[in-house]
Amino acid sequence: MWRRCFFACWLALPLLAQQLPIRLDVVGDLAQPLSFTQKDLATLPRASVQFADHDGKPATYQGVWLYEILRRAGIPQGKELRGTAFAAYIVAEAHDGYRVVFSLGELDPDLAGQRILVADQVDGQPLPPNRGPLRLVVPSDRRPARSVRMLTRIHFVRLQDR
Repeated sequence: MWRRCFFACWLALPLLAQQLPIRLDVVGDLAQPLSFTQKDLATLPRASVQFADHDGKPATYQGVWLYEILRRAGIPQGKELRGTAFAAYIVAEAHDGYRVVFSLGELDPDLAGQRILVADQVDGQPLPPNRGPLRLVVPSDRRPARSVRMLTRIHFVRLQDR
């Protein structure tokens, strides 16, 4: 019985993802939580990266740099990223519950030198339902374990002083 339920849910997942509107919530230890819709993301500077997925086939992902989204949410970056700000992190969360943690230091392109993309397209097309409508793409990773598919939320956390 549980196998039939699992199989039915597995088959329905792409349909659910296809129906999801583009929305990215930025929540947590912020002055004010934000939500980015497709229209909001379209107003931000666009970028693209080459990235090979699990199958090893390279593709061009297009979207918005994560640091642009974090900057608009008031998350410390650049010269503001010092002292206790280094004890903060984000959790990137997917629609299916998958989560990945990034420290603020590794997200700052001036400090760590890496850029992470919030992608809404691959090779000029919307992301397929099993990867979208948004996906976090970490091109510096050797395997795509932290490239969160079906990205829905960024949770910002500041560690409290002892």
